[in-house]
Amino acid sequence: MSTIDVYWSQRRFGQTARRDWWWVQPLAIFLGLSAFFIYANWAAFQGKFYSWGPYLSPFYSPEIFGDSPHSWFGPKPAWWPAWWPYSPAYLILWAPGLFRVTCYYYRGAYYKAFWADPPACAVGEPRKHYLGERSFPLIMQNAHRYFLYLAVLFVACLAYDVWKAMWFRDAAGHASFGIGIGTLILAANVVLLGGYTFGCHSMRHLTGGRLDRLSESPICQKAYDCSSCLNRRHMLWAWMSLTSVMFSDIYIRLCSMGIWTDWRIL
Repeated sequence: MSTIDVYWSQRRFGQTARRDWWWVQPLAIFLGLSAFFIYANWAAFQGKFYSWGPYLSPFYSPEIFGDSPHSWFGPKPAWWPAWWPYSPAYLILWAPGLFRVTCYYYRGAYYKAFWADPPACAVGEPRKHYLGERSFPLIMQNAHRYFLYLAVLFVACLAYDVWKAMWFRDAAGHASFGIGIGTLILAANVVLLGGYTFGCHSMRHLTGGRLDRLSESPICQKAYDCSSCLNRRHMLWAWMSLTSVMFSDIYIRLCSMGIWTDWRIL
């Protein structure tokens, strides 16, 4: 039998034998995630123009303390430091943010786009040693399953916001049922966030991964099948929900500033 000696050497950063446009995808992910990160932080720091009529921006929901009619416990709390500007988004935005940061899809995406770890398959990367997911900062990714529980609660709060977005008050303060463009935007946002959240890998484990024989529990089997169905398009759900969250805030912000008009359908 003939043998072939193969010699392997460490690739330099960016070195590859690939002839395709391998850099397009990580570059697009880098630009997309950077744009969302910059806008989300800018919107959170504003602390204003986040509600209009029955609409509340998902960046600020639930509004625990705030000045809008959607606030649960009134205005800014007395214990908030006077030297630090206040925004209701500070109290809640960290939870869905960490859910996405630790997501199995997003970690693979930003490993390539931001850390170049590696920038693409069969492309040289800047590091020479792999520390593994038991070392900092990758060990923090193991907390994803716990942020899932918080994410489910946030989806429920946003679904309640859609219900509130169907009741418009007139000049006398009387509420009447109606549907506006903003109502549909917030409803679509909940659907997309639900598809992303309930198709999460940790959700599949929660519904069926703990059982040795899934077929013995029909309810868990059905829940697992539904989650698996959503999981097949997890990347699509992730990007569509990311876009819908940002657009929902933009729409409500521009309506609140008087730049856009919310058209009533019913």
